[in-house]
Amino acid sequence: MTTAAAPPAAQPYPVHWISRRLPKGVIHGRTAAEIARRARAADVVYTTGMFGRSSLGATLAHRPYVIKLTADPAFERARRRGIVDGNVDEFQHVGGGPAVRVLRLARDAELRRAAHIFTPSAYLRELALTWGVDPARVSVLPNPAPALPVLPPREELRRSFALTGPTLAFAGRLTAQKSLRVALEALAAVEDVELLIAGEGDERAALERDVAELGLGDRVRFLGALPRERVVELFAAADASVLSSSWENFPHTVVEALAAGTPVIATATGGVAEVVRDGENGLLVPLADATALGEAIRRYVGDDELRARLRAAAAPSVAEYAPERVFAQLEQALLRTLGA
Repeated sequence: MTTAAAPPAAQPYPVHWISRRLPKGVIHGRTAAEIARRARAADVVYTTGMFGRSSLGATLAHRPYVIKLTADPAFERARRRGIVDGNVDEFQHVGGGPAVRVLRLARDAELRRAAHIFTPSAYLRELALTWGVDPARVSVLPNPAPALPVLPPREELRRSFALTGPTLAFAGRLTAQKSLRVALEALAAVEDVELLIAGEGDERAALERDVAELGLGDRVRFLGALPRERVVELFAAADASVLSSSWENFPHTVVEALAAGTPVIATATGGVAEVVRDGENGLLVPLADATALGEAIRRYVGDDELRARLRAAAAPSVAEYAPERVFAQLEQALLRTLGA
């Protein structure tokens, strides 16, 4: 069950959708009603979004509902409406006024009704506990690592991206959350290293100005939005993936980079440190510290033994996120929720 602006792509399972072009109230009402109708033929409602509508639909159908929580819903809604700044950790400690209080109350009510809540990281589980959720009803279930396409030889991939020297790769939305200015400042302090940026977002123009200001025009390339297969190829071609985010939960691109055999140099924020293990499959640096990030990049590209060791450990380090393993855990957890 989903909402979409156009019919979703065909899947090997039934997908029912409600048009996003309808008035918001109509969307909410129809979605809740459709969830209730379909839930009557099921044992449990499992939702990764639309928590309010899922809760209402499950209640109408007299079915338990289970949540996969990937963020703070109150923070995400407040951020979309432009009524808060900062990151999700800062949001936990600010008042925010009546509008934010209403969003927090709605979040807490949605989570309170859930029979169980899964989070992809221990970091987010601990965050949810601060909202008053019963610890017995919250457990960690990592996101699955999507299956990788068959990749050409690495040298062939490097030629396809015109790579000649040490190269870092970033893939993701170009937003304030990703703090790419920190990565650019770090790069400016390291000679002869190139950065390829895949993705689009409202920060692109500012980042292009930063590149010019820092004199990095010949070492930073903006590739725009790329298909997932090409993003994986970029990771496999690069020497390391870089992530300078100010906050993250369970970053999919980190798992993809590691699965492609590429170590990650990242800020130790949120759930990143649960995936990237410093000195094992990547390097971690403090939040918002361009100097430390630059030193980590310099250390990595200048140490052949370190690069080889981290690269050898990258793919095996995310084997536990294989889809068949994660979905088996999910199935067993749902059965336990039902008392089976």
